[in-house]
Formats: sequence, structure tokens, C-alpha cells
Amino acid sequence: MDIAHASPPQPSRVPVGLRAPFSGRIWREFLYLFLSLPLAIVMFTFALLTISLSAGLLVTFIGIPVLAAGLVGCRGLGALERVRARALLDEDVAAPQAVRPVKQSLMSWVGAVLKSGASWRHLLYCLLHFPWALFAFVFSLTFWSVGWALLAYPLWKWTLPAYGDQPGIQIWGDGTAGNSFYLDTPFEVALTSGIGLLIVLAGPWVIHGLTYVDRLLVHGLLGPSVLASRVSELESDRGVVVDTAAADLRRIERDLHDGAQARLVTLAMDLGLAKEKLAQDPQAAAKMVDEAHGEVKTALQELRDLARGIHPAILTDRGLGPALSALAARCTVPVQVTVDLPERPAAAIEGIAYFTVSELLQNISKHAQATSATVDVWRSEDRITLLVTDNGRGGAGAESGSGLAGLAERLDSVDGLLVIDSPAGGPTAITAELPWRV
Repeated sequence: MDIAHASPPQPSRVPVGLRAPFSGRIWREFLYLFLSLPLAIVMFTFALLTISLSAGLLVTFIGIPVLAAGLVGCRGLGALERVRARALLDEDVAAPQAVRPVKQSLMSWVGAVLKSGASWRHLLYCLLHFPWALFAFVFSLTFWSVGWALLAYPLWKWTLPAYGDQPGIQIWGDGTAGNSFYLDTPFEVALTSGIGLLIVLAGPWVIHGLTYVDRLLVHGLLGPSVLASRVSELESDRGVVVDTAAADLRRIERDLHDGAQARLVTLAMDLGLAKEKLAQDPQAAAKMVDEAHGEVKTALQELRDLARGIHPAILTDRGLGPALSALAARCTVPVQVTVDLPERPAAAIEGIAYFTVSELLQNISKHAQATSATVDVWRSEDRITLLVTDNGRGGAGAESGSGLAGLAERLDSVDGLLVIDSPAGGPTAITAELPWRV
């Protein structure tokens, strides 16, 4: 079947509230709560054993390695919990930073484990998860089973007079006539079933709320710390910046080698030939000098274009507004530029903003088939926002390996953001945000 022309899935006619009790997601979450109690008992027991045993042996040297081994065991139990959360809650929690001893020795390994904040967070999870798992297990199991039992009351009511020697569910009383109330009339049976239906319909939201607390515990205590995540993000951003700088250097080297350098080599050869012919054939020498003069002009223009690609002089001298206007004037599509900045941002941010607009306008010229475009730049609190729109064919996306994907990575390396809104048929609106950083 042609995927491009496949019909979109039709929305279900059954309301979400009625479908929820039968959805696989809710039953997986209920299974997660059901399995939490036995696993929490194991983790709580192991954590208490670790603390008590290491505390009892602390007067000797053995207590410290025992504590480190217990923390490693807690990390192993945490890994099991992350796998369970991924399988049943669709929560993909990254593993915390591994223990990295400075030296390959037992004491170095013990010290690294004890200094690791992730190890202590895993121990805390083993202790805190038990009371919550006990409550969530009892509450969810009771709530869910009572709801389904009341809903199905008309189906199993006959068992009470047949085997329980009573006409229905007893609400109160001592079993004697006149002192007891039973749910046995058709209205009472229907009302009981209706209450069960309400409980069943509310069950998915109750179960989802209970597992939300588990999600918070897993993310907060079993995942990497905020600081570690930030360090990893900065390392990744640094790699992007280094790769981008290397790619720019290769581009400059290629442009110099294939452009101005080749022309200057040709120019030197032509001037050498003209020098040899100057005495024998002055007219031919003059013609060769005239051609060399044209090559000099072309080489100078290529060097100016290359310098403009590195960092345009107009951007340094006059700022982002005039630089973008000059950039728009060279675009093959008519571009309206509006820049509303109270002052100039940091030079690095200004340069990134310029080259971001430059790349977006190049995409419009090459691919958009547009007849007009706009560039709007303004400051919003501590951010500078760029909005580039066109009335072209649309369909732009940040697929892996595309120019927009590389642009998004470059913006992300400085805490920037790229948002693409380009439906098929257009129009296209691409928003970029950068920190101001004066």
C-alpha cells in the first residue's frame, strides 16, 4: 500500500473514559503496582540489612567495605526497577553515572562507591519505596477489585442465597429479620452495579495517579542527577561546537584551495609568461597583463565573499539589523526584514543569529519555490527570537543529516532552540531562539 496516500486512522467512536478500563496501558500500570510490593519488600529488607550490618561492623574495618557492597547491591536493584518502569510504565530512565575508581584497587573502589551520590539515592529509594508500594498495592487492588465486583453483582448475586444463606449483600445488621439491610431488590442490584461502574471508570485515573508517584521516585532517585545530566549535555554540546568549528575550517580551506588560491597560482603563471614576452611581443604581454588584472579582481571578490562568510564586516560595524538587510538584498526571493532590538546582544550570539538567518534564506532560495519571505527579530526577556517565514511549498523538516538538523544542533549547543512549522503545501515558519548574553 502506498504510505503517502494511506488514509489516516479513524478516531474511535467509544469515548476515552469508557475505553480506559480495558486499555493495555492501565493494566500494565496495575501490574506494576501489583509487583511493586514483593519487590519493595526485598529491597527494603536488603537496605535495612546493609545499614544494620555495616553499622554493627563499623567499629572494625570490615564495616566500610560491607556498606560499599550493600550500596552496589542497591544500584543493582535500582537497575531492575528501571527495567520494570521501562517495560510497564513506558518510562525510559537513563542509568546514573557509573562508579569510576581513581585506581584499580579495593580501597579506591570502596571510596568511589561511597562518594557516589547515585549510590546513596538508590539506598534511599529502597527505603522509601516500601511504604509507598504497600499503600499503592492495597489501595489499587481494593479499589479495582471492589469496582469490578460491584459492576458484576447481577451476575453473581445468585450465589449469596444459594451458598451464603442471605438474599444479597448485607449493608448492616446482625442477620436477624428486621435488623438487617440487604441489596436484593432489582433497583438495589442495578444501583449497586451502577456504583461499581463508576468505580471501574474512575479506576484508570486512580491507578495512573498512583503510578505517577512511582515515576517521580524512579526519575528522582534512580536516574542521573540534574548536575550529572547538565554536565553530560555540556559535553555533548562541546562536541557539537568542536565538530562545527572543524567543518567550518575545512570549508574555508576548501574554498581557499579551489577558489582564490587556484586563481592566484594561475595569475602568477600568467604574469611570468607576460614578463618573458614583454621584450619580444609587447602587445601579447599587455593582453596577458590585462587578463591577469581581471583574475586579480575575481580573486579579490572571492576573498571578500569568503571573509563575509567567516564574519561580515557590516555585522561587526553596524549590527544585526543592517547585516540582515544586506543579507536579504542578496537573496533570490524578495525578503522583508524587521529587527526590533533595544541593544546589541553578545557578539557570539549576534554571529550565530546572522548565520542562522543566512542558512534559512539559502534554503528558501534553493528549495522553497517561494515568491516572498520575511525575517523578524526581537528580544523577549533574556532571549533573542528569530522568525523566518516564506510562502513556498513547505515540507521542510529536521531529519537526520539535513541542514536544518545541523542548524538545530548548533543552536542547541548554546542553549538555543529551533522550531519548524512547515506543512506540505506551505507556508513555512521557522523560529529560532537564542540566549541574549550581553
